[in-house]
Amino acid sequence: MAVVDITELPPLLPRYGALFGLDLGEKTIGVAVSDPTRTVATPLETLKKGKFTDDANALFKLMDEREAAGIVIGLPVNMDGTEGPRCQSSRAFGRNLLRLRPDLVITFWDERMSSMAVNRVLIDEMDATRARRAGLVDQMAAGWILQGALDRLRGLAEG
Repeated sequence: MAVVDITELPPLLPRYGALFGLDLGEKTIGVAVSDPTRTVATPLETLKKGKFTDDANALFKLMDEREAAGIVIGLPVNMDGTEGPRCQSSRAFGRNLLRLRPDLVITFWDERMSSMAVNRVLIDEMDATRARRAGLVDQMAAGWILQGALDRLRGLAEG
């Protein structure tokens, strides 16, 4: 389908169907999934980055297993609201996914502070060790990103 603004997403989605959230790092991809009613985001797993096609196929396999309706990719916007090279990389990742699966619908969500917030939760509330945090932070950041987008979508439906 296309890369769309989140405000354009609702009419492109079926009534029910999970959304996937992605936190794209340099070495990993954090993955989260929503329930079919798109109410709650749940961290799913962290994929180790390799060749793009291999990464995309691993993601598509997870999506197919859960009959995903679309993808929300975290956009690492600078604190001043500008977009730098990391945003360009995230946008390119989305465009490249569409080349492999033209039927996808993709949107982006401002991920500022997601990793910082997740780390704080892992340290303060879960007392997680550094090693444990390393394995969880990317997928939890993806959950944080996806939950923000789900909340915005709910607000669009209500307002």
